[in-house]
Amino acid sequence: MNARRIRDIEYHLLPGSQRRTTDIVIERDGKIVVRPPADFTPEQVDALVESKRIWIYRNLAEWKDLNAATVAREWVNGETFLYLGGTYRLVLVNGQDKALLLKGDRFCLSRELIEQGGTDMARKAFEQFYADKGQQRFAEHVAFYAPRVGVSVAGIKVKDMGYRWASCGRRGVLNFHWKCMMAPPRIIDYIVVHELCHFHHRNHSDAFWNEVDKVLPDWRERKEWLRKRGASLDI
Repeated sequence: MNARRIRDIEYHLLPGSQRRTTDIVIERDGKIVVRPPADFTPEQVDALVESKRIWIYRNLAEWKDLNAATVAREWVNGETFLYLGGTYRLVLVNGQDKALLLKGDRFCLSRELIEQGGTDMARKAFEQFYADKGQQRFAEHVAFYAPRVGVSVAGIKVKDMGYRWASCGRRGVLNFHWKCMMAPPRIIDYIVVHELCHFHHRNHSDAFWNEVDKVLPDWRERKEWLRKRGASLDI
């Protein structure tokens, strides 16, 4: 990925694709990523980015507004945390064998853990909880949707993926961010189907979205939910 700059717009140039059109995307971290047709020169891409300047400004402004909704949570009694779209209150408890347990409508976090390890250990406890639950949840969703998409999956991993929700590895392994487990199940379905359809098309062409549409006709609504509320899926 090559970084290029046109006046005040810095963008990342991806290798060319077989498509006839150019993809310009604002990533979750605010990066501008451009994938042109394979026969475009860097100078042609620069000219295209320049012609899309107003569109880029508008979408960057929207990205900043959406990410202003990022929640800074505190590790105190009564703080709320998300799980599968539901809101659960945090309770610090004494004498709990496990670092973190979900009991009814409460996340029970070991008081000793946070007193001895601080917020870093508390955060790791939540990350591990989401990763463990995600391994089972994603396995179930993939097993359900893979036959409908017409693909076979070699494996599933749940981990920290930075600013990506998920990825489709070339060896048939699907990777999912543990943060996905904060989203409602219907959004998890969308993320799963999205990645499964990448087995057919390694891009976001019309053909790719047609594959998604075959399985989830309301994928646009789910995609929009994730775009607008994704910043709140954090700890």
